[in-house]
Amino acid sequence: MNKSLPLTVSIVIPAYNEEHQIAQCLDSIAKQSVKPLEVIVVDNNSTDSTAAIAKEYSFVKVIKEKRQGIVFARNAGFNEARGDIIGRIDADSILPTDWVEQIIGFYNDPAHKQSVFTADAYFYNLHTSFITSRIYNVVVHRVNHVVVGYHLPWGSNTALPRRVWEKVRADVCLRTDIHEDLDLGIHLKHAGYTTYYRHGMRVGVEARRIMSNHNQLWEYLSWWPQTIKAHHKKRWILIWPFVLMVWLGSYLILGSERLLDLFSLNSKEPKARRLR
Repeated sequence: MNKSLPLTVSIVIPAYNEEHQIAQCLDSIAKQSVKPLEVIVVDNNSTDSTAAIAKEYSFVKVIKEKRQGIVFARNAGFNEARGDIIGRIDADSILPTDWVEQIIGFYNDPAHKQSVFTADAYFYNLHTSFITSRIYNVVVHRVNHVVVGYHLPWGSNTALPRRVWEKVRADVCLRTDIHEDLDLGIHLKHAGYTTYYRHGMRVGVEARRIMSNHNQLWEYLSWWPQTIKAHHKKRWILIWPFVLMVWLGSYLILGSERLLDLFSLNSKEPKARRLR
């Protein structure tokens, strides 16, 4: 990083068939108090209008990654990035208006210049978001910290220096049956870099695997212990009780949401207004 110049941020968004989410994500970037240097949407062989929608935003650069899998899309976007800091979010992420500003503030602290940033989320499409999001954040961040002994980044709300990525990119796993964000965090830790968890800096995400793709939830959850097993042979078994807890709890959430939908207490999700 050049100490004489302001830090720049590249935002990378892996995307596969995200036509219903990508607009509100990009709208939230358009509203940032400090603009990113660039926004890179990595189209991972979408068969819908994801790429076309992204191209309607003048500040977005769309690139193509033909190898299927979020890890390949992420890597392509990270390698394309030119900013001092790479911000990694998902296509359903809705950023607070000061997200880029806070990321820059974090890395302006000399103590953080070689570290990884991660923070919380809230589910914008759940009536029960107030309690569900808090439980989810505990499970995602606290449990990983207890099991492996350090914090791990969460893909919808994370950032790292580009030069740090360049140090580990040849080492990250290319498996598609593990969580690429957790795997990246473990490789970063092994390379001597620390992930800092900032409680309270939340991005909105969709609870899609509970509400829309519940039949895929178990497979998705099973990637969690598989990721830990790939690196910590003796600790991965400790994750399984939490996998079961989340799996069983998802039925309670799903039932509660459907019941609340019947009473039409709240609209299900915000409508996107495109800003170009």
